[in-house]
Amino acid sequence: MPSKQGLDTDDPLAFITAPPVDETPEQRETRLLLEKEAKDISDSIDEQLSKERQQEKKGPKPVKILLLGQSESGKSTTLKNFQLMYDPKAFLAERSSWKAVIQLNVVRSVHVVLDIITRAENLQRDSPLVDDDLIALKLRLSPLVQVEEVLMQRLAPCGPDQSDPARLAQVSYAQKPRGVKSEVAVNSAAQWKAIFTRAFDAEDSSSGAVAQDDGETDPSVVLSTHAADLKLLWENITVQQLLVQENIRLQEAAGFFLDCLDEVTALNYAPTDDHILRARLKTLGVSEHRIRMTSGGMSGSISRDWRIYDVGGHRSLRPAWAPYFDDMHSIIFLCPISAFDQVLAEEPRVNRLADSVNLWTMIVSNKLLAKTNIILFLNKTDIMRSKLDSGIRFSDYVNSYGKRPNDFESASSYLRKKFGGLFKEKSTLPRVFYCHLTTVTDRKSTQLILANVKDQLMQVYLSDASLLM
Repeated sequence: MPSKQGLDTDDPLAFITAPPVDETPEQRETRLLLEKEAKDISDSIDEQLSKERQQEKKGPKPVKILLLGQSESGKSTTLKNFQLMYDPKAFLAERSSWKAVIQLNVVRSVHVVLDIITRAENLQRDSPLVDDDLIALKLRLSPLVQVEEVLMQRLAPCGPDQSDPARLAQVSYAQKPRGVKSEVAVNSAAQWKAIFTRAFDAEDSSSGAVAQDDGETDPSVVLSTHAADLKLLWENITVQQLLVQENIRLQEAAGFFLDCLDEVTALNYAPTDDHILRARLKTLGVSEHRIRMTSGGMSGSISRDWRIYDVGGHRSLRPAWAPYFDDMHSIIFLCPISAFDQVLAEEPRVNRLADSVNLWTMIVSNKLLAKTNIILFLNKTDIMRSKLDSGIRFSDYVNSYGKRPNDFESASSYLRKKFGGLFKEKSTLPRVFYCHLTTVTDRKSTQLILANVKDQLMQVYLSDASLLM
């Protein structure tokens, strides 16, 4: 690398941002043009933020909601449900960007399976479990790995997230398969949706024609071409046996779409609302979303701006929570109760349910949140019910459960009482305990819960503002 002469080497920022010494006049002209465009955009954003701050001082304060919980607890899906219910136009505008995320989810799931097949080939040469047909199927599907590279590069040009290299979207409770790259993560402030919309807006509104890249790497084309083989892969008995051996349950994780391949591999595929709710994309930092909410009847309705904040749930990102505790009206805390038999990917010695209990205790006992309404979502009830019905014993992972019945009603009731007891014991001031059993990927049931939450929070907000009659 050429040295950058004349720079103060004690200033690493100046060194990193300085142009190379061998920069050509054309490169310099391009760089200066890009820098000017970036500055204009930055100045425009600053001006807009300044105007918004001035407007906020004049008008009523917005209702602020903070979503908290572990990674893959359902925070982002809860936010999507809010948008779908109360800001459908914005949700519709983002539909084409989520298509690419779903495609990435599909090819990453396939990559997990292909890697497991390869490992089985290498480990079982004397008594092979993998037959020639499965090996041939794996080879036919190898182009999907290249598609994964294309999608990841377009989404995060700087590469996958390095903050938690053991992390994998589809395998949150097992070691990442060795051939699969770390999960891609985008900064919450990055305009990734705009990037994907430009790159992958596949349907022409007038003709329905598909806009394609090079057929060898275009995700829509490759997935459509290999649709039949993808179904053969997922339905293969040996594949299912290998997944069981590796203790990998793809079906339980966010971003699983191998059960609806006919839809997601269609050349003119357009994501449905339900598919967008299931899609998985890891974001770093804090995302702020603004929604206009209305409460009351037609004659006496009151509108307020809501600010919903979604913060990262990974252990390394939790220190960023504290600054958002101040001036927060309500917190929705999501606990994935189906994770009672799982460990944290970033800390394999810690049970996920135990970690949620500790987080809950920390939140309800925090003095900054003494007057904040806290709503508990005991989430992923569908997966928990399925696990218990299959014979997985809750008491094997939660010793205090004792000899209670191993069914969903008993286990969920136990957890409700457990969290409620901690809430009453640890809260510095008396508060009402709000708890909902949820499956936030189920749009209909979640809409009923969020409508209840919205009305409840509006009443609290108006009461606090001395506007409630």
